Amino acid sequence: MRGIIGKKIGMTRLFDDAGNMIPVTVIEAGPCYVSQVKTKEKDGYNAVQLAFDEKRDKRSNKPEIGHLKKAGLKPFRILREFRDFESKEPLKAGDAVTVDVFSEGEIINICGRSKGKGFAGVVKRHNFSGGPKTHGQSDRYRAPGSIGMSATPSRVLKGTRMGGRMGGVNISKRNSRIVKIDAENNLLCVRGAVPGANQGIVIIKK
Repeated sequence: MRGIIGKKIGMTRLFDDAGNMIPVTVIEAGPCYVSQVKTKEKDGYNAVQLAFDEKRDKRSNKPEIGHLKKAGLKPFRILREFRDFESKEPLKAGDAVTVDVFSEGEIINICGRSKGKGFAGVVKRHNFSGGPKTHGQSDRYRAPGSIGMSATPSRVLKGTRMGGRMGGVNISKRNSRIVKIDAENNLLCVRGAVPGANQGIVIIKK
């Protein structure tokens, strides 16, 4: 598996050789730095820990500073592990991982955190149709309706769709195609939308 950590910049459009418009999401992918290399002999599995988005020392605690200092790195905001990382040469602590690990036309999976919508009712959260607007209704248009059961089992079942907090969860978008790579500016252009708000952190995996 290959992967990298990135930051969603926003959406734009590109045109192919035939003049077709392609909607793309621009992601600032890397550069990431190897903060730790885990091996099966020492840790029980093979993995590479990548660091992304440098931050100031005063924003870090001593364990973070000490952990990254072993790899000769400054404090970083995001640390993520990638199991069985594929690379041309074995990676070691301090090495840089850039968008060059991918190529144009490749299929990737992208994981991001969706936009938080706050507390939402059943119409917005679960696409309920709401109640009828006639027969004397005045305040039940967007209400969920009855949720209880009869004498058996005489309770509300777990998982019943009701109002609650919407969004703010991890979402994986699979089978996204890389349209263009700008290695000089560490930019990755992916066809279609990517979960999360602009400036949100995304994990890209092959």
